[in-house]
Amino acid sequence: MKIIFTILFIASYLQSQQLSLSEDRLPVKNGSEYVKKILSLNRSDREDSIYTFISNGDIPKFLRTLIPIKTTAVINNQEYTLEYFVTPDYLSIGSDTNYFLCPMTPILAQKIANRLDCILPTKKMVDQIYAAAIVRLHPQPIPPDTNMTKMPRFVQHNDSVQMLRKPLIDQFPLGSLVAGTKKDIIVHQKIYSELKPNRSKPVVIYGWHQLNGEPIQPPNNWHQETYVDYSHGVRLVQRMAILNGADISLVDILQDEIFHVLISDTVLVKPYYEILSH
Repeated sequence: MKIIFTILFIASYLQSQQLSLSEDRLPVKNGSEYVKKILSLNRSDREDSIYTFISNGDIPKFLRTLIPIKTTAVINNQEYTLEYFVTPDYLSIGSDTNYFLCPMTPILAQKIANRLDCILPTKKMVDQIYAAAIVRLHPQPIPPDTNMTKMPRFVQHNDSVQMLRKPLIDQFPLGSLVAGTKKDIIVHQKIYSELKPNRSKPVVIYGWHQLNGEPIQPPNNWHQETYVDYSHGVRLVQRMAILNGADISLVDILQDEIFHVLISDTVLVKPYYEILSH
């Protein structure tokens, strides 16, 4: 079995649980300064700029230290505990004191995940992360209109989330696990199945959990991969994890017919969005 082979032979990978970004650029500019740079750009140019910012390390310092999430299941009469590591909040650009939560397409999200040795979460992982979060903020939906895919609306929603987060900083400092503020771009079988007309390469979104634990958004692949609106967020998950004390790739787990149940409701043959750089 592939997953057993991986456990036995993979080299020890996990050292410190940090995003693999250079700190040469610290301290970074305020998020509002980055927003000014991308406010008037079209989607493609904006996403190219965001990729450059993040690759250069222009993200809040608190996002770099990952949070462990543990899940346990009995498989073939043996208990397995998987520990994986996630960003404490959704992907942002800027500084700890002024950061901008970045909605983006799955194309950019996957490109960043690849660059940082991460994957995007599954539906089940989003639920596990929400259950583990110590800061659960009420979703801030904005009535849909033609502006929901534009930067000013992204900024408006970012500001509404910050208004909820900032009063809790003393009680729950930056770096605490936060959930409930965005819908997640997830990896799911609906990336490659149940496709809608003219949606051959969709984005799948899920989540935006309410305080009662119920998600507003079921898994949805209605929009093409070039679509992004203000509600979309990206939670990075470190690709390497720990299964019963041994290093393991989450990609291998998601592709395994038995062990996928730890973090996914189904086997995912391709637990990623296909992009040119993958």
